[in-house]
Amino acid sequence: MIAGLDIGSRSIELVILEDGKVAETRKAPTTFDPVTQCLRLLDGLRPASLVGTGYGRDLIQRLDLTCECSAITEIKAHALGAAHIFPEARTVLDIGGQDTKAMSLTGGRVLKFEMNDRCAAGTGKFLEYTAGVFQIPVEEFGTYALKGQNPPEISSICTVFAETEATSLMARGEKPEAIALGLHKAIVKRTVNMLKRVGLNFPVVFTGGVANNPCVLKLLAEAIGGEIGKEILVPENPDHMGALGAALHRHRSGQDRA
Repeated sequence: MIAGLDIGSRSIELVILEDGKVAETRKAPTTFDPVTQCLRLLDGLRPASLVGTGYGRDLIQRLDLTCECSAITEIKAHALGAAHIFPEARTVLDIGGQDTKAMSLTGGRVLKFEMNDRCAAGTGKFLEYTAGVFQIPVEEFGTYALKGQNPPEISSICTVFAETEATSLMARGEKPEAIALGLHKAIVKRTVNMLKRVGLNFPVVFTGGVANNPCVLKLLAEAIGGEIGKEILVPENPDHMGALGAALHRHRSGQDRA
């Protein structure tokens, strides 16, 4: 049994591999006590090895586990996870709670990558924050935005300034759905620029929690000219790709040693 643990800013994902196949997945909010949350996720499990990834990957050394523990970067983990599900992947886009990663791949190996981890602009946190302006759960924000028409251009992608701009647009009489759509378009515009800088080639694998947002997915397909399900691929559990890649890293290294 091999455990992959992706400790992110908003959530923690766990993937268990047995004989190289996914046996179980678990997820929990990170909260202000990620160590306790990790231990809760691992409750009842006895992995022989655990590999951590994510911004909090170094916390695995504080879990006081008896199994072998190690860590790998988010870039390597997401590339491994995406390429495992979609071996034909040429580009990986991961939008998580607090960062965005774009990678170009060849044969599952990372050629070039770019990562925005200094600011929450264009991430899940941005969507969560702006959804609060509309008093809508972030899980419903994408569906709500799809109802919008003729969206105004949002000039700032900064989380705080975007809130101010959205409030100002509401005061001027713009429809809330249109403003929500404009916010989503601003995210996609920023994301596409990242993809182009690393080398945009199809198929693109979209991972991370934001891949569950139907508006971001639709706008991304329109912006890069790809069809969802063909040129743009979304795994069944897009937010578990980092944890899957972490576990696969250990599984493959064990095979190499054998």
